[in-house]
Amino acid sequence: MRNATTAVVLFAHGSSVESANEAVREVGRQMARESGWIVEAAFLDGGSPDLRGAVAALAARGVERVVVAPYFLTTGLHLQRDLPRLVKDVMREHRKLRVTVTPPLDGHPALVRILLDRASAAIAEAEE
Repeated sequence: MRNATTAVVLFAHGSSVESANEAVREVGRQMARESGWIVEAAFLDGGSPDLRGAVAALAARGVERVVVAPYFLTTGLHLQRDLPRLVKDVMREHRKLRVTVTPPLDGHPALVRILLDRASAAIAEAEE
C-alpha cells in the first residue's frame, strides 16, 4: 500500500460522567504525543464522538487506514458483539478505508506490572 495515512481510534465504553470520557481523550492525546500518530478517542455509549463519527472525521482528513484500539480490559460482550457490528457499518460507509482492530488490554504483561505498582503503593501508604 502506498504511503497511506494511518490513524488510531482509542475506543472506550463511554460514561455519563464527562470527566471519565475526558480521561480517555487525554490518554489519546498522550498516545499521539508519544507516537506521532493521529489518535482520536471514540465511545460506544455515553461519550462523543461514537466510532462512526470518529472514523468519518478521520476519513475527511484523508486517512486511509484506521486501527481501532479497544480501551477495554477483556473481550466481553461489547467487543464480541458491538464492536464488530460497528466496524462493519463503518467499512460499508467508507469502502476504501482499511479498518483493523487490536486485541483488548487483557493478557498484556504491562497490566500485571501496573497492578503490582498500584498495590505496592497502597501497601506502602498503609504502612506509613
